Amino acid sequence: MKYAALIYDSAATEEPNTEEFGEVMQAYQAFGEKYGQQIKAGEALLPVETATSVQVRNGEVLTTDGPFAETKETLGGFYILDCENLDAAVQAAAEIPGALHGTVEVRPVMELPEA
Repeated sequence: MKYAALIYDSAATEEPNTEEFGEVMQAYQAFGEKYGQQIKAGEALLPVETATSVQVRNGEVLTTDGPFAETKETLGGFYILDCENLDAAVQAAAEIPGALHGTVEVRPVMELPEA
């Protein structure tokens, strides 16, 4: 079964080209090497300030720069994991480096019938 591992962290992130950023990237690389067969997709996201929120109200498209909601933690990236069960997905999520200082939300991916 597929699970989304959504990585939430505070908006403050390490600056690229710093020692701290390199250490974080090494930890994510190690995670990828260990769980590579189970990782079906994954991406890091740019900071929440780069987001555009989209709503449709009364047929009109409304956009807002930045995040829609004020939160302490924001979505920083995700993995799609193919695991035997929820316990295996939780075990993998616990090894995502972001779990050390943020939150990793594990959610089953809805399997839709093929058209």
